[in-house]
Amino acid sequence: MPPDAIIPETPDRNLALELVRVTEAAAMAGGRWVGRGDKNAADGAAVAAMRHLISSVSMAGVVVIGEGEKDQAPMLFNGEQVGDGTGPHVDVAVDPIDGTTLTAKGMTNAVSVMAVSERGSMYDPSAVFYMDKLATGPEAADDVDIRLPVAENIRRVAKAKHGSVSDVTVVILDRPRHQQLAQEIRDAGARIRYIADGDVAGSIMAARPDTGIDLLLGVGGTPEGIITACAMKCTGGVLQGRLWPKDDDERQRATDAGHDLDAVLTTDDLVQSDNCFFVATGITDGELLRGIRYRGGGCTTHSLVMRSKSGTIRSIDAVHPVTKLEQLNAGLQQEG
Repeated sequence: MPPDAIIPETPDRNLALELVRVTEAAAMAGGRWVGRGDKNAADGAAVAAMRHLISSVSMAGVVVIGEGEKDQAPMLFNGEQVGDGTGPHVDVAVDPIDGTTLTAKGMTNAVSVMAVSERGSMYDPSAVFYMDKLATGPEAADDVDIRLPVAENIRRVAKAKHGSVSDVTVVILDRPRHQQLAQEIRDAGARIRYIADGDVAGSIMAARPDTGIDLLLGVGGTPEGIITACAMKCTGGVLQGRLWPKDDDERQRATDAGHDLDAVLTTDDLVQSDNCFFVATGITDGELLRGIRYRGGGCTTHSLVMRSKSGTIRSIDAVHPVTKLEQLNAGLQQEG
């Protein structure tokens, strides 16, 4: 290496608290729309707030998982450069609201999430939008295999957690495509927790203690899978996935792009870096996080901040004075 070569800076612990400011801002903006029936307005508010705050973060980031391609997403689109341009060169995955329908209907477990890893380490999910997933916590991480029958994976999770099959609760998205999966879970003797949306939160619940969830199964978004993989790197849990083309055209595109549709994608396949961050802030109450609490003087937020390199997981309660909220809203109005 030439003596004058510039070595890219790697993400360090100082980045963690900068990132949580971003999800807090998105959650506070989206939280104003809880229960108001307009998921697009909620998402738009959260996106604008996230983009406003992310510009101040000390990083040279590129959005790998965002709101979509530039022609359809004016902000936080795939390929957009974010951060202030200083500091580490990183891949960025954002979901200003994981659970827009949950937010619009005032339902549980809506969160704002963001993940960051070293540049070039995140899997490109563009060829196939859906992925068949399995997620669980560190106790059973080495025992499960998405290629096994559902009943066998449930049995292995029960054994790893020193319980019985009837103790196991599996979280799945409430979708018609999961009717057969639900029957297999019930036939195995386990319990089901349906979620209407937001399988990032569902996956992390399966990996965290004291949520009452032991396993996530079923088909969800591939972009959410990459975000979840960053969280699993931090918790010691596991995410396994197989690409799930929704039709013949998507199957052909995946094949043309060189994807092996039978291959099992592991956590390390989805995020190759061992130095990544995951942050989430609750929008509505859930097993993982408390939602936004508004009051006359401002509001409170509850967030998780994780770093894989150290294994540190922080739970952060924050109080935001009304003056800070007004400054944020003023900044967004000026940008608009």
